[in-house]
Amino acid sequence: MTSPIHVTSEIGKLKTVLLKRPGREIENFTPDMMPRLLFDDIPYLPIAQKEHDYFADTLRDNGVEVLYLEKLAAEALDAGGDKVRDDFLEQMLTESGYAAGAIHDALKEYLDSMNNQDMVNKIMEGIRKNEVDFVPTDLVNAAETEGYEFYMDPMPNLYFTRDPSASIGEGLSINHMTFPARQRESLFNEIVIKYHPRFANQGVHVWRDRNHDTRIEGGDELVLNDHVMAIGVSQRTSADAIQDIAKSLFKEGHFDTVIAIKIPHNHAMMHLDTVFTMINYDQFTVHPGILGEGGHIDTWTITPGQNGELNLDHRTDLKQVLKDALKLDDLDLIPTGNGDPIIAGREQWNDGSNTLAIAPGVVVTYNRNYVSNDLLRKHGLKVLEVISSELSRGRGGPRCMSCPIVREDI
Repeated sequence: MTSPIHVTSEIGKLKTVLLKRPGREIENFTPDMMPRLLFDDIPYLPIAQKEHDYFADTLRDNGVEVLYLEKLAAEALDAGGDKVRDDFLEQMLTESGYAAGAIHDALKEYLDSMNNQDMVNKIMEGIRKNEVDFVPTDLVNAAETEGYEFYMDPMPNLYFTRDPSASIGEGLSINHMTFPARQRESLFNEIVIKYHPRFANQGVHVWRDRNHDTRIEGGDELVLNDHVMAIGVSQRTSADAIQDIAKSLFKEGHFDTVIAIKIPHNHAMMHLDTVFTMINYDQFTVHPGILGEGGHIDTWTITPGQNGELNLDHRTDLKQVLKDALKLDDLDLIPTGNGDPIIAGREQWNDGSNTLAIAPGVVVTYNRNYVSNDLLRKHGLKVLEVISSELSRGRGGPRCMSCPIVREDI
């Protein structure tokens, strides 16, 4: 492998993964803030951290190297030096709503007083007004900050490391995310790729950077094999972005097929991997709620055309589309909750479809989805259950909480 990123499938033995341990950011907000921050509840931090540590230890026990985003980001700033740190801080303040002015200056002075690790942690967890020695002295500044406890919002979704970037082949997408609550997150990924010694100048290809208007998130990006991707057309990923990254992959990568799969655009099914994941050479989880009459769903198989254009083939038989693209005689679509409409709905809400394959036929799942887990075992899968009472409140499962960096080829 010539690149520190190498992911050519969803199921190859996982060697290195990027996580973010939940910090104060997941409790540093009120119920009134939940809709804007994309949360339905406020997790209890001590238990969420214990659950996340259990998840990380499960991966380590199965031979996976675990990296942490918060640590890599600080190390990247250490390596980059004063100018990189200053540029990063200016960009973070700008994207937090403070490109200039008295509040900008006060926040910059406050953050500049910290070392890189403390600064990264503080930006992630959010900055309350009572932490900064600053009182607005003019009407505009007073009006801008009145009635709200934060100068900089917390980033509670950061423990879902799947979304801000996605490893594809020997590169990655650094994503422009849909909602303002998450858009700053990929700044950390950008700084790591550009300046961390593990990744900088190591041949990592950025297939698509964060400087776009169209949206894409890693939960919608599935690497099915070394030349086929599936990408969800979802609440969080647009058709325009899919076509854009397809052109980049076709031009400079080894990929020749992107299957765009349209799923319902709602909070419960926010990404493709909340309703559909690959778990073995010929096995997938699927939430029956995404399939229409006769098991149909809109798909577009995208392949390279002439002069940089794209060919799009619209079909509705997902199983046949996958069989054709992956050259399989048959495949096993395993329904969430064994297809029962009540159980499937409940377990999909608690990420019963969001399985993380760490080797062919070996998956990590939440223990609370016991019906789906039992069915996976009956289909011959090895299921490693992790505890999930608090982590699941964020609406994301083991795949959401992990960004594979290196997998073995299959």
